[in-house]
Amino acid sequence: MELSRRYFGACEPTLVSGLPRSVARRLAFGLVGPGSECLGFDDEASRDHDFGPGFCVWVPRELYADWGEELSRRYEALPKEFMGERRVETALAGQRVGVFETESFYRAFTGLEREPQGVAEWLRIPEQLLATVTGGEVFSDPSGQFSRPRRALQGFYPQDVVRKKVAADMAVMAQAGQYNLGRCLRRGDLVAAGAARAEFLQASMAALHLLSETYMPFYKWSFRSLSERAHVPAPICALVSRIAAAPVADVSPADVEALCGVVLATVRALGWAAGDSNFLLDAATAAWRGIPNDYLRGLPLNEGAYR
Repeated sequence: MELSRRYFGACEPTLVSGLPRSVARRLAFGLVGPGSECLGFDDEASRDHDFGPGFCVWVPRELYADWGEELSRRYEALPKEFMGERRVETALAGQRVGVFETESFYRAFTGLEREPQGVAEWLRIPEQLLATVTGGEVFSDPSGQFSRPRRALQGFYPQDVVRKKVAADMAVMAQAGQYNLGRCLRRGDLVAAGAARAEFLQASMAALHLLSETYMPFYKWSFRSLSERAHVPAPICALVSRIAAAPVADVSPADVEALCGVVLATVRALGWAAGDSNFLLDAATAAWRGIPNDYLRGLPLNEGAYR
């Protein structure tokens, strides 16, 4: 991110030189999108693909038809090497830097060209894509046109949508971890047990992210995000790690129940569920049926689970 920021600072005058002020002030610049650098997770291993100097230029649709090609030409003419680094790009990774139409950029990640309006639109956008479009950094946006929908998305899901998604994730936790993991092990089916554990851990981390009002990125970074972005306490992260690291036949039922208990206690503290049952499906059902929004309450229980 620092390399990108410095590269932009050095190249921006050349990129916009001679452009009409009415065009230049409508452009936005930054580094937002896929990639570990936009989550703050890049390291030495990240240098093997799509690493090096580069940034995004976002152009509103009403200007893109007339200026998109010219700005792309100017961007491609910028120095390929900066501060001793040369960008390494792979064909399969797709375009991560360069010139983008603002509205198309948002549509690629959210299905919308504006901020979501209403719970149905919010629920349809997966957490990992919201993590992508709200990560990174905007270096300059004089008009604020690019940043307005981004700020709305950074404000996180509406509370009723969070409740629906947590209920759905709890249902998966109950089915995969509290119920099917043990059944698969009793049958001696280690492959199915491994799949159940993976489902359980993914749903658990998703619920913990939601309860921390943090979008969970895709699976590669979900555990690291748990501590570094969602700021889930270290003992809970250690519990997740212990369940993941154990041979599947040796996963402790007590650890599974303990992780379920963390989510259950939080949901009860929020007033979404009550009662004495420790089976998360009961709490999930209570949280779902108590949602004050008719549309969300009318959806199936598992609708909105992390996928």
